[in-house]
Amino acid sequence: MRKPIYFILAGTLWLSSCGIYKKYERPENINTTNIFRDTAVVNSALVTTDTTSLGSTPWREVFTDPYLRQLIDSALVNNTDMRSAALSVKQAKAMLTAAKLSYLPSFTFAPTGTLRSWDFGKASQIYSLPVEASWSVDLFGSLTNAKRAQQAIYLQSQDYQRAVQCGIISGIANMYYTLLMLDKQLEITKNTETLTKQTYDMMVQQKQFAETDESAVMSAKANYYSVLASIPEIERQIREVENSLSLLLCEAPHQIKRGKLEDQSLPHKFSVGIPLQILSNRPDVHANEMALANCFYNVNKARSAFYPNITINGSAAWTNNSGGGIVNPGKILSTAVASLVQPIFYRGQLTAALKVAKAQQEQAFLTWQQSVLNAGSEVSNALALYQSSQKRSELEIIQIASLERNVEVAEKMFKMSTNGNYLNVISAQQALLHAQLSKVGDDFNKMQAVVNLYYALGGGDK
Repeated sequence: MRKPIYFILAGTLWLSSCGIYKKYERPENINTTNIFRDTAVVNSALVTTDTTSLGSTPWREVFTDPYLRQLIDSALVNNTDMRSAALSVKQAKAMLTAAKLSYLPSFTFAPTGTLRSWDFGKASQIYSLPVEASWSVDLFGSLTNAKRAQQAIYLQSQDYQRAVQCGIISGIANMYYTLLMLDKQLEITKNTETLTKQTYDMMVQQKQFAETDESAVMSAKANYYSVLASIPEIERQIREVENSLSLLLCEAPHQIKRGKLEDQSLPHKFSVGIPLQILSNRPDVHANEMALANCFYNVNKARSAFYPNITINGSAAWTNNSGGGIVNPGKILSTAVASLVQPIFYRGQLTAALKVAKAQQEQAFLTWQQSVLNAGSEVSNALALYQSSQKRSELEIIQIASLERNVEVAEKMFKMSTNGNYLNVISAQQALLHAQLSKVGDDFNKMQAVVNLYYALGGGDK
């Protein structure tokens, strides 16, 4: 009696040493060293590394504009991609439930009835009401690894849902801030249009008194209409962004209610967390790791295919067919059969399946590692965009103040002098317009950098 027990224990230990029952563990050779470029910048007053991260901050605390919050709330409920991702999670959960139930025996009920007559004689009636059961014994880990692989797929579907949500939040935020930027550019351009119109009217009056020539008037007119012509283009861009934003909301194109660019308040000090957090916070990175885990269990499952498959079948039936004749009333007939199937030669299919599973695992690891590098690059790019835009914006404040003063001086000199240079006025107005538009663009880039950084750190799940 003891020998079979020893054999079973020895076999179990041997199978464990083969790794069939081993659970997935994160590979140690994944490299996150210096994943963020410019460590001096990361550890500056602007950016820090600690156990918290901007990506783990609830999106409502990052995007405080009430109009933007309403848009995001609406998109998270109505967006088609978001709803489709939720359905994918339901499908994966259903498959995981089925994988868990595969440990249990299956039962079937298949009643049969037969009428038999010899030479049109009295017919004999045979009936059977069987309940059959079949149970696959998971001694060699096939069902266990299938269940664990399905668990990884389920987690992967949840990561996909988070990734979709993160993309929707960042997409809406970027479009919203684009609208604010275009609104500000339109406001500046209209103000400049008024300014250039005044210059043009002034030169027309001066020409009437022979204080300037036709060339100056035409130059002022061309400058005015150049500014005027840029207004419809900005309005077209506003309409297109509104249409794209409406599409994300799964609504017909319409005007978007919004605030003003100068009223926005976004974080100006960031925590990117420790590099290892990207492996868990980024939904796409974590999804790729779950794909790796799935491949790991598929390799174990391919290995278990080399071992015997043990199945126990049983049935119990109320029948009047005893096998040797018909008895009435019926009796209960029960059977139990155990079978063992040991693969010997499958024309290389099992070996090929194992090699394929191992190759897929290596591919999954490479994909996961590349996604980690991509995430680090996106974080670095977002930080670089914010810092460069902030520096440019600070310098442009000084530049705009100087150009505004330059316009005032040029206009004053032109009015006071009979031979004043009209080109100085036009050049000063054009330079001021370009500087103001550039300042608005850099302020928008700072906002976009915050959104991109939030996305790069895996935000948007709260």
